[in-house]
Amino acid sequence: MNREDLANLIFPNITKTIEEYEEMYPKRNLGENAKVTRYAPSPTGFMHIGNFLAATIDYVIAKNSGGIFYLRNEDTDTSREVEGAVEYIRHILEYYDMKPDEYEYRDTNETKGEYAPYIQSERKEIYQTFIKHLVREGKAYPCFLTQEEMDAIREGQAKDKRRIGIYGRYAKYRDLPVEEAIERIKNGEAYTIRLKSSGDFNRKFKFNDLAFGEMELPENDLDIPIMKSKDGLPTYHFAHLVDDHLMHTTHVVRGQEWVSSIPIHYELFKTFGFQMPKYIHIPLILKKDGDSIRKISKRLDPEARMNYYEEKGYPALALIEAIMTIANSNYEAWREGHPDAHFTEFTFSPKKMSASGALFDLDKLDNISKNYISHLTKEEVYEGVLRWSQKYDTEFYNLLTKYKDYSMKIYNIEREQKKPRKDYTYYSEIKEKTWYMYDEYFLGSKVDFLEYDLEEVKKILNCYKDIYKEEDTQEQWFNKIKEMCEELGYATNVKAYKENPEPYKGSIVDVTNIIRIALTTLTTTPDLYSIMQILGSEKVLTRFDKIVAK
Repeated sequence: MNREDLANLIFPNITKTIEEYEEMYPKRNLGENAKVTRYAPSPTGFMHIGNFLAATIDYVIAKNSGGIFYLRNEDTDTSREVEGAVEYIRHILEYYDMKPDEYEYRDTNETKGEYAPYIQSERKEIYQTFIKHLVREGKAYPCFLTQEEMDAIREGQAKDKRRIGIYGRYAKYRDLPVEEAIERIKNGEAYTIRLKSSGDFNRKFKFNDLAFGEMELPENDLDIPIMKSKDGLPTYHFAHLVDDHLMHTTHVVRGQEWVSSIPIHYELFKTFGFQMPKYIHIPLILKKDGDSIRKISKRLDPEARMNYYEEKGYPALALIEAIMTIANSNYEAWREGHPDAHFTEFTFSPKKMSASGALFDLDKLDNISKNYISHLTKEEVYEGVLRWSQKYDTEFYNLLTKYKDYSMKIYNIEREQKKPRKDYTYYSEIKEKTWYMYDEYFLGSKVDFLEYDLEEVKKILNCYKDIYKEEDTQEQWFNKIKEMCEELGYATNVKAYKENPEPYKGSIVDVTNIIRIALTTLTTTPDLYSIMQILGSEKVLTRFDKIVAK
């Protein structure tokens, strides 16, 4: 018996060769500088901001070079798969308008791309073909270590302060005679397939990471498992090798926590003689916590989860802009010089990433978002808040659909001017800042005139009712208020009032404040004249009458 017999015993149904699969997945027909990237999440949890940073960089690299951005579902760890995680990943990519060029959606039975399947659990036969090749070549072997034996090895290694793993004398079955291995398998013993490493931990190799530069790392000498015994699926490391080779991935973007895996991946590609993709290990996302800076935490920080931004109603492009500023240090300068360009026109440079960590600042995101919303048209603001409310505030959504044109007038206050107002941070905030414009919310609300004398409030509102006309220009409207102030004993010049308040009841600010509170319940709002024009005389007078009556 020989290794061919062992390979056929383990994989009796695998008849194709590596070469046949390489013919099935030929080199991509792309431009010379085109890059192929993949977002390849494991559905063992919901997408977080670190995943989103990686996906955004993947997308920019591919689109900027005229290449391909594809989605691969790495679902080989079936025991840890979280229900709904796959669908949520798809939702996020579509919500942020970063739809992959190639993908496979199991829920809709939709596949796009010539390198399918894009779901790893559907590529089992492909992986096993490559593993069978290694067994046949004597570069992989069946390992019969039980879980109890591996636990004991780990405990001993930890106690003796040795490296953890199966290597050297711990690799008990790497030189097991083929005949004995065949006999054990025929007897029904459980096993995994391990790589027979040819590395030497005491020997170094040089590796060039596009972000961190040249590294000198120890060779891998671990006999890592490449196929699990339970379901015959490959481990992450092996599936990653096969897929990136056959799908012709040119660049892999992943977190810096994967740097320790470089020796394993380097050896796997070397074992097959395949060209490795270029790797970009991105820094951890950090946040300021008081006087210290720490890694952002899914457990402690709501902003670590992607659903936070959707629930708040940040515009998709605002978050992307914020992410791009931490992805590359020169992005903000590029944006200033290209205010109308799409973010994919930016040429991402791995060298311009912060090696010490990417500081993500919510205040900065808020400023970016305010600026972004301020430059939207009234129609765009309306559509944005409509989409948000449809999912998160049905009552408000119904009002928006009922009063579409009216709502757009509200969102247009102080918008079409050289310096548009910047008081909307995200779409969920718009209701908080405009609710008083809708009678359905306003008429049942409490109106508090603070320190103002209620008899004086009543006098001012009754007086203003007599002179108010909806058709007045803003200048006429303001002049009437000034005239009313003089009649009622209020200073029209605020500076003069502050210098000598004794002769007056107050200033024009107090009068306009009382009118503002009567119409909105608030002391601070956008332009009062614009608010009154949108409300119209019927609503204005009704609100005055209700206040006076109370």
